[in-house]
Amino acid sequence: MSVQTGAYLGHLTHPLTGAHVEEADAYLPSTVEGGGHVYAVPEYDLGALRGLETTDDPGLFRYRPLLPIGTGPVVSLGEGGTPLVPLPRLGAELGLPALALKDESRNPTWSYKDRLAAVAITKAVQQGRDTVVVSSTGNHGAAVAAYAARAGIRCVVLTLASAPLAMTTLMQSYGAVTVAVEKPTDRWVVMRQVVEERGWVPMSGFVGPPSGSNPFGVEGYKTIAYELHAQLGGVPDAIVAPVAYGDALAGLARGFEELVALGMSTTVPRLIAAEPFGPYEDALEHGWRPTAAQPAGATVAFSIGSPMATWQGWDALSRTRGAAASANDDATMAAQRRLAGLEGLFLEPSSTIAVAVLPELVDRGVVSARDRVVVLGTSTGLKDVPTAASRLPQTPVIEPTVAALDAAIADAG
Repeated sequence: MSVQTGAYLGHLTHPLTGAHVEEADAYLPSTVEGGGHVYAVPEYDLGALRGLETTDDPGLFRYRPLLPIGTGPVVSLGEGGTPLVPLPRLGAELGLPALALKDESRNPTWSYKDRLAAVAITKAVQQGRDTVVVSSTGNHGAAVAAYAARAGIRCVVLTLASAPLAMTTLMQSYGAVTVAVEKPTDRWVVMRQVVEERGWVPMSGFVGPPSGSNPFGVEGYKTIAYELHAQLGGVPDAIVAPVAYGDALAGLARGFEELVALGMSTTVPRLIAAEPFGPYEDALEHGWRPTAAQPAGATVAFSIGSPMATWQGWDALSRTRGAAASANDDATMAAQRRLAGLEGLFLEPSSTIAVAVLPELVDRGVVSARDRVVVLGTSTGLKDVPTAASRLPQTPVIEPTVAALDAAIADAG
């Protein structure tokens, strides 16, 4: 075991009961009233720090004093430090002049999941573990596989037969043992067995109703809050993020709350969930109910296509005075093309859904021209090229003449 450092106290706290939870018990979420599941949260002594202290560690580990790791080695691929890109043309269309996008596609495996994977794999290595397991159809599995490869430990990915080829190719290329099952919940049955019986470290959730992911890894998302504060010279008014199980929401909320506790900010941004099926809209209206599920089906935003809200996601939205909005496939794909064509940013549908819900948020008065709004761009569109290509016209083959070129340009509008 590594020696603790920074503000982390070496244990976790149950967010509902306040009970002390040892690290050895942290990987199994507790069951709460109604049959839901909640993970304990790493505990810190912020009074031990002088502001937002940084180190010379690589990647997001420059924020090591506020991460739940010890003094041992870290597993980094240079993640974090992603750009905040202004969206002036799209913002002008929407009436949001201060609109910007935090481009997480610039991370090593081209998604924000690298932040979770870096911290969770580091913790596993410092605990002396040799195998990690993840249930994923996409970015989560690819990120964990890459960081496990970096650490030199075994990674097992439980995916679905319907997972995109690009995603499974990444997982296997990074050396993960990748297997597929037909039903999503089948993954959780197998995963729980190997976590409980073999001591494999879970990198994702594996219980139903869903709980969220590895509680140490979720802390990696706090670093997005720290970076936004530095990039803006303060905090935004609102952040719109794609949401499934709420890992990023939970991390963002804690990161911004820590900035307040450290005296670096007086406010916490409103967090807004973008989703395909609406479980967080329902939870905000009726309260979180562990087994409540919305009608769901296939969606281009497959990696966030959850019909159920988690407690941690609902809690982050609630305590930041947040909101939620949903968008269908047509709106999500139109947003992908609009963002690429207007601003030069090509993100996957599970990311551009956060752009697709902006018109509704403006209409509802959730955000306005006065607000600094940040969209969380979670992953590159190159992860799912066939979906984008299916909505685009075929590339015309023309004669090698200017007249033919002019005709093609006219046809393209």
